[in-house]
Amino acid sequence: MAMFIQMFVNHQASLQVRVLENGNQEVVLPDDAGQEIVLSFERKLGFYICQGSCRITNRKLVDLMRKAVSSFKGSAVVHRIYAAYTMIYEYERGTVVKIMESKNGNEKVIYEYKDTVGQLEQLFQNDAVEREISRIKLTINQLLDLRNDLQDEAVREHIDDRLQKLTHELFVLEA
Repeated sequence: MAMFIQMFVNHQASLQVRVLENGNQEVVLPDDAGQEIVLSFERKLGFYICQGSCRITNRKLVDLMRKAVSSFKGSAVVHRIYAAYTMIYEYERGTVVKIMESKNGNEKVIYEYKDTVGQLEQLFQNDAVEREISRIKLTINQLLDLRNDLQDEAVREHIDDRLQKLTHELFVLEA
C-alpha cells in the first residue's frame, strides 16, 4: 500500500489517505472537475484489494492509475472516452488482454491476447483420455478373467455384451 501511495506522491499528485478502524484504507484523489475520487482498499489475506468504479478526467491521474494497475498486477476494465467513440481496455493481472472500440452501440475487437502456447500446453497436460483408456483396459481384463472362471452361459453372455460395449468405447477413445 505504501508503494501505491508513493507512486502518486512521486508524480506530485495530491492525495489524502484515510485509515479506517478495521485496517482498511481510503485514498482520496482530487480531480480537475473538483470531484474527489475515493478508492477504497480492503485488506484481504495480507493484500489490499480495491473494488469499485470511478471516473477520472485528469490526464495525469489517468496515466498514474494505468501504471498502478499494471505495476500492482491489477485486473480492471478501463473506458477511455473520446468525442466519437470509447476505447475499452481489459486488464488481467496487470496486462492488457483485450482492447475494444465502442462506437454508436457497436463494439469492435481491436486486440485480444491469445495464450496459444499456454492453451497447447494445457491440452498436452490433459491426460483424462489416457486415464479413461487405462480404466477401460483394467475393466476389460477383469471381465475376461471373470468370464474364464465362470461356467454359467447366461452370465457369460452378459459379460460378452459388456465387453463388446467396452471394446467399442476403447476404440473410440484410441481413435
